[in-house]
Amino acid sequence: MSVRVEREGAITLVTVERPERLNALDTATLRALLAAVQELATEEAIAVVVLTGAGDRAFIAGADISEMVEKSPAEALAFAELGHAVCRAIEEAPQPYIAAVNGYALGGGCEIALACDIRLASERAVFAQPEVTLGIPPGWGGSQRLPRVVPPGIARELLYTGRRVDAQEALRIGLVNAVYPADQLLERARELANRIAANGPLAVRLTKAAVRFGLEQGLEAGLTYERQVFAYAFTTEDQREGMRAFLEKRRPAFRGR
Repeated sequence: MSVRVEREGAITLVTVERPERLNALDTATLRALLAAVQELATEEAIAVVVLTGAGDRAFIAGADISEMVEKSPAEALAFAELGHAVCRAIEEAPQPYIAAVNGYALGGGCEIALACDIRLASERAVFAQPEVTLGIPPGWGGSQRLPRVVPPGIARELLYTGRRVDAQEALRIGLVNAVYPADQLLERARELANRIAANGPLAVRLTKAAVRFGLEQGLEAGLTYERQVFAYAFTTEDQREGMRAFLEKRRPAFRGR
């Protein structure tokens, strides 16, 4: 099984599991990852997903070059579309995704991490979009998402050179939210996931949708969308419970409806 899914209450841990290949993504693994993301998207009980890689060397070392090397243009397009589908499924999933980057996140691995809502890194993490060193441009969204996460000039440098970025530089340029010792990474990711899961699940999902809509459609459209989902929230039991709990100085008991 190339993708392992472990449900831990409201939190789910998804692990790409090809450690012998540094968790590089071939077609079969991409399809398994896509299926896992799509299935979790239908589960209302899942509040947050943590995505990581098996072993202590790699998050996802990229697309599997041994599979790509002899592809025709048509096959390369299909492979790119599959990678895009995985990234888009992560972005469009109702649950926030936290990438726990425990080692190499190169090429497609960096692109998968970029599709996640939040990125946490171990001290051993290494990021890069090295496609130009292989004679190709990025194929799973790196040319578009990286300049939306880090300053565009830095993104261009990294995309044009293929240079690797260690964890501390990734933190400095805003590519990751935090850096932890390797043996604490998953614990810290779970702590963050639990902090998110303690909030109103519908509110978190609506907030993720609003952020994504505004980033894609622009500020004015995003502000309109925000007003609409804000008003919609007042049709829910969670809104009434959250505000009553605040006034009554107690912890809310959200039910996701």
